[in-house]
Amino acid sequence: MAIGAATGAMSLQAEFIEHAANFLVAEAEAADFTYDLKPMRIADNSYLIQGKSEHFSRQNGGNIVNVAFIATEEGVVLIDTGPSRRYGEALRKVIRSTTGKEVVRVYNTHFHPDHVLGNQVFGAGNIAALPKTISGLETTGEAFSDNLYRLLGDWMRSTEVTIPGKPVTFSSEKFGTHRFEMLPMSGHTNADLAILDHKTGVLYTGDLCFLDRAATTPHADIANWQNSLKQLKTVPHKLLLPGHGPADPADRAIEQTSAYLAWLESELIKAVKDGKDMLEAGRMEIPAKFTNIHVVKEEIERSVAHLYPALEERYLPLVGQGDKQTGH
Repeated sequence: MAIGAATGAMSLQAEFIEHAANFLVAEAEAADFTYDLKPMRIADNSYLIQGKSEHFSRQNGGNIVNVAFIATEEGVVLIDTGPSRRYGEALRKVIRSTTGKEVVRVYNTHFHPDHVLGNQVFGAGNIAALPKTISGLETTGEAFSDNLYRLLGDWMRSTEVTIPGKPVTFSSEKFGTHRFEMLPMSGHTNADLAILDHKTGVLYTGDLCFLDRAATTPHADIANWQNSLKQLKTVPHKLLLPGHGPADPADRAIEQTSAYLAWLESELIKAVKDGKDMLEAGRMEIPAKFTNIHVVKEEIERSVAHLYPALEERYLPLVGQGDKQTGH
């Protein structure tokens, strides 16, 4: 028994050393904690900084989100601020060097941390968001921040949650010759703001749309999300910028996001009705049209955790009460 215990202790020690080594390697790879932000011109005076199609990691510093900025005659309009104070500071520097102007308005498209934790660099008074986005960030912001501190380590140093100071209760806002139309929707979260720049025809959708990257679902209402995607199809635009993935001149992002959500929901409902547990549900076969989407396997597993309990509640009959959908 003593030998077995000693062997077990040595095994645990070896495992700990391996995890510690992996942690140190990740920290070393991000040793200077510098975001290499490279703006790409997508329209006149309009720029995209495209995030990596990955999950949060210490290697990428949380740089997984699309951020956009538009240089107007009155200053720069910024759409989302990234995952940390460091990111926000790097973003402000890139905006100054690219445009020679200061940020006069920030729009937060929704309350998820990769989109809003750079807010403090730009000041609450300049930041506009839907009222439910503001309340969502008030409720969940600190928990989001704590989680990213654990995931990203020193990339998050000095990051503090900053609540937008300007509720979006207006239909549009004009800066110079650019009129930005506010398009309040929901589905990815309970408040998702899409924005249309009427001068350039660029439609900024936040995480209502993903392209070549699997959609995330921690606060999703898929029925509302699909309705929002139908609404986006009716908005005249020349270019669509999703929350994750490349700029899209052909509305692939709307079609792909809608098709992926429809498939995901149908597979999860089928798994519930077949009596599968969550682990089994997460092993669903992925159709060929989705196999090349980034991080699809991981997001399916996360979506099972997000969505399965409610689907079980909805579709599984209680003992003695019959099927909830048919009444039999």
